[in-house]
Amino acid sequence: MIIELHLLQSFPVSNLNRDDIGQPKTATFGGVTRGRISSQSLKRAARGLFNQYGLSVDETGVRTKRLLDNAAKLLAERHGRDGERSQVVAGAGLEALGFGIDAETRLTQYLLFVGRSASELLADFCEREWDKLEKAAAQKAAEAKKAAEKKKNGDSTEPETPAKSKKIKPDKATLAEAQKILDAQKVADIALFGRMIADNKDFSVEAASQVAHALSTHAVANEFDYYTAVDDLKPQDESGADMIGTVDFNSACYYRYANLDLGQLNKNLGGDADLAARTAQAWLYALVHAVPTGKQNSMAARTMPDTLIGVTRETGAWNLANAFLKPVTGPDLMALSTQRLIEHLGQLRNFYGGKDLSVTAASVTGTLPGIDEAERATTLEEFSNRVLASLKA
Repeated sequence: MIIELHLLQSFPVSNLNRDDIGQPKTATFGGVTRGRISSQSLKRAARGLFNQYGLSVDETGVRTKRLLDNAAKLLAERHGRDGERSQVVAGAGLEALGFGIDAETRLTQYLLFVGRSASELLADFCEREWDKLEKAAAQKAAEAKKAAEKKKNGDSTEPETPAKSKKIKPDKATLAEAQKILDAQKVADIALFGRMIADNKDFSVEAASQVAHALSTHAVANEFDYYTAVDDLKPQDESGADMIGTVDFNSACYYRYANLDLGQLNKNLGGDADLAARTAQAWLYALVHAVPTGKQNSMAARTMPDTLIGVTRETGAWNLANAFLKPVTGPDLMALSTQRLIEHLGQLRNFYGGKDLSVTAASVTGTLPGIDEAERATTLEEFSNRVLASLKA
């Protein structure tokens, strides 16, 4: 069973998701520039809400490069190990598990998406294998010292390399330890959004949910706000601004789309039907409420979706962005975008067949032309209950 969410949401002056030069992200679609909010930004905003909608903290994960520091801290606090040696052994532990460590920053070479207990499990592994890991770290340090001396004496012809440790291929027993540390069968957000670990695909998790970049339904031109600020303590007889600058922004009505494969979700969560049901509900509510945090302190673009369409189906998935391939123009962008969205869904149903589709639609401020009365919901709770009804079937 697949659940799809189609949302239309208008944002006033905002810069929710910036590019490398600080401007709101854009994309060319249908030959014109559109406002864009990346799927990564939307997923992060949603993950931040999961604990408000039925998932406990220990049922959600963290993305981090800082497992080494956390594990070293636990080794010192819980096992009475020396703080400096704990850093060395925790680093050796991560390397033994097959993860590279940046020698300068002591961070893992990429973000690891792990459950909340990963640091604790890593610390326990390091404590059990302390002598072995300490010996491996000492050997590595001796080799590094020897290489440095050879280089200093001009005996080395090896080129300069980045400050990254060589990765170790773990044996079977160590891989089993790594599997425990990276276990995600009770971690809802990893089950939803997946995990890719290039060094060992056995640790990767196939995502149950796909989230599209949000695109404005109409053409957008980024603008900028020229601002000035005044020193509150400046003498009254002095004039002029004490700070000037510009902030980029746009305003747009966005089409947002996400889907959820309930079968894959159940599989990722090890067949835990209760956790899968609560995760699906948290997914729906969190995505409806998710708003990125970019420039919110100065723009407060805290709006809600105005048009919501939920589709449940046995197979397949339809992103309805092509409803806006021709950019919407007119004085009422939300009403016109809603009409386009519903018409496009109807066209696809008529052409490709839609017998297995169950549609629920809601509009906060407008109308839903072409939607049967039986397919309408009047509150978010009713909308959610009807979309998620397939979970109870």
